[in-house]
Amino acid sequence: MEIKATAHKFGDNINTDDIIPARYLNTYDPKELARHCMEGADEEFVRKLGHPSARGHCIVAGKNFGCGSSREQAPLAIKGADISCVIAESFARIFYRNAINIGLPILESERASKRIDSGDEILIDLNRGKVTNLSKKENYKVQPFPEFIQEIIRAGGLMNYAKEKLKRKRLNP
Repeated sequence: MEIKATAHKFGDNINTDDIIPARYLNTYDPKELARHCMEGADEEFVRKLGHPSARGHCIVAGKNFGCGSSREQAPLAIKGADISCVIAESFARIFYRNAINIGLPILESERASKRIDSGDEILIDLNRGKVTNLSKKENYKVQPFPEFIQEIIRAGGLMNYAKEKLKRKRLNP
């Protein structure tokens, strides 16, 4: 799976309240959460993404992205805002698992985190574990996901993955 995206850069320790402030946690609707995505870190972030149907955006951050509370709405807000991927030097473990569970690809890479700047055009190859900075003509190696996680992401999240597996099992007992 390949993703072509424009990078939006953030620093270290972006917490879940930066991603989706607590005052918006009265919903699990991804599109409603998306309206306030990253508002705690950059009030203009959603406006910078352009039209809601515009695709091809990626968040790039430093260390400990998604720290703080275990709120599931944080990765849901990112995915709802049509962010294709998050690349960071490191992630809070609960955020990492929540992101995978909803089918949001997240990649750890110290080099990519440090070298990619806002506005850089990047190409992400999830299968091969490669990020290409098209703007700087650089490549960064990332750990590819194991096959079962790739299947979860392709399915759009853990629930869809489980439904597909059950459906296949019923059809092929």
